[in-house]
Amino acid sequence: MRKEPRRLANDCFATAHRLMPHAEAMALLKARVRPVTDVESVPLEAALGRILAEDVIAPRDIPAFDNAAMDGFAVRHADLAPEDETVLPVSMTVFAGDVPRPLPEGTAARIFTGAPMPKGADTCIMQEDVEFDERQARFPAGVPKGINVRPAGEDQAAGRPVVEAGVRLRAPELAAIASTGQAEVRVRRPLKVALMSSGDEIIRPGTPFREGAIYDANVYILRGALEPLGVEIRDYGVIADTREAVEAAYARAVEECDVIVTSAGASQGEADYMAEMVARMGRLHAWRLAIKPGKPIGFGQIGDTVFLGLPGNPVAAFVTFLMYGVPVVSGLAGHNWREPVRYPLPAGFAMPKRKTGRREFLRGWVEPDGQGGVVVRRYPRDGSGLISSAVAAAGLIELVEDLESVAEGDPVNFIPFGEFGIAPR
Repeated sequence: MRKEPRRLANDCFATAHRLMPHAEAMALLKARVRPVTDVESVPLEAALGRILAEDVIAPRDIPAFDNAAMDGFAVRHADLAPEDETVLPVSMTVFAGDVPRPLPEGTAARIFTGAPMPKGADTCIMQEDVEFDERQARFPAGVPKGINVRPAGEDQAAGRPVVEAGVRLRAPELAAIASTGQAEVRVRRPLKVALMSSGDEIIRPGTPFREGAIYDANVYILRGALEPLGVEIRDYGVIADTREAVEAAYARAVEECDVIVTSAGASQGEADYMAEMVARMGRLHAWRLAIKPGKPIGFGQIGDTVFLGLPGNPVAAFVTFLMYGVPVVSGLAGHNWREPVRYPLPAGFAMPKRKTGRREFLRGWVEPDGQGGVVVRRYPRDGSGLISSAVAAAGLIELVEDLESVAEGDPVNFIPFGEFGIAPR
């Protein structure tokens, strides 16, 4: 069944036909990409990894009452002598789950972790600091007021968001929602992504090798980058280099998916029909980015389905997807995506002369420098087809456009793959 019309503008990816700086590309994506997926309610236990569609508001203070942070004795601070020991009779015992009566003046309450503080009590002294028996307790001098008491609303105040819409739900967010008593949440439906490869020379692993063939590495590197985003991936296989095959694959994907992701087949060669058919069936905007690797990227739409055309070289496809595909897919899925954190680290390599005017993403890793610190190393070769560089790497080294050279020890920005949800080695 055809999807309902979406709210994404047809010219979402329109841009000037020029070499575009990285920062401008990111600003355009942030400004124009909007959620396109429906909203549904799911039980809290089924919500891990889903994207929250509506704020979860605290219906009451959390915790709902002042409570003891540890086992000890609840007292009125005014009953303690400021400069001497104080002996008070024990008038009650309070367990977690009790609803205690008010604390009589001049007495103490034996209390356990999580138990409500009796009305009038404002301080909890841990039992290790108290000499006590069943009838009385001796407290040291100089006890600070309010110690070891968790006040009502300390975690969340009533009426405030516990978790905000657009967050991907992890274990901590689920715990926070559970603390409100809410058993279901409103989440975005997983974005459906059609993953396609192109080229008569491309064969899938498991197929006998033949002369001139290339095994499809792109589908695996892109699947691995997509899966942490919580999307539903539909593998359309390798599409033959004919207009008819590409058109049929696109027509099917438009009916079934929200996004089409392709690699290769987007150049100007005679048999490259992936981008051509997007332009025929919908709209295509070729972004020429001032980056290395992966200058040409195709953005477009066929009806309500977004098209993302990546370079054919595996590392170029991987890097451009991380930097540009992740924000597109995340935004369409309703995730409040943020740019990855850059960590300035000393370079463990040198580049005496560098071509300026483009942003470069080298593959690299962090290792000890032998002097108690760390340095970031780069893979020695830059080829965008060298999968070995991605295997060796733990992240990307980002060199900005106006950087003319790098000397050992210079600070460079390092972006761990973990910033994109990719697990460390």
